[in-house]
Amino acid sequence: MMHRKLLGRLAGTILLLSNFSASAQEPAGTIKITTRMVAPGIGLSWGDGVLTYKGQPIPFTFQANGLFRNVDADITAAELSGEVFNLKSAADFSGNYQKIEETNVESGAGSSATMKNEKGVVVNLMSTVAGRKFNPAREGLNIEFKK
Repeated sequence: MMHRKLLGRLAGTILLLSNFSASAQEPAGTIKITTRMVAPGIGLSWGDGVLTYKGQPIPFTFQANGLFRNVDADITAAELSGEVFNLKSAADFSGNYQKIEETNVESGAGSSATMKNEKGVVVNLMSTVAGRKFNPAREGLNIEFKK
């Protein structure tokens, strides 16, 4: 039992340190959510966005895994943007992202979530508009480039 607690704490510390190291780095790219589907009681279910990587816009789609119930139904697509870290090639951006951290932006102005995919790419997605919540479920979301 003691070993499980120790391993849990160690894993939490490693995740926390990886978040700090990502935030200290220069972003490899940026993302902007351009369209989305948010419904009261259901939450965020799908949407489109643009990854800007090495100065090139690359459109993508995302599909929620599970319900993102803690997303404000009035949030507009233009209010969601973020930075991408640990991106070595554009192909690494596609994948299944799991939430590893959520925070409230200063003074309750908005919220953010840090998500990481299986290739180690970290996305810090933010809504900086007062009163708008963005708190994705642990199930995460799948991102794919548009064909």
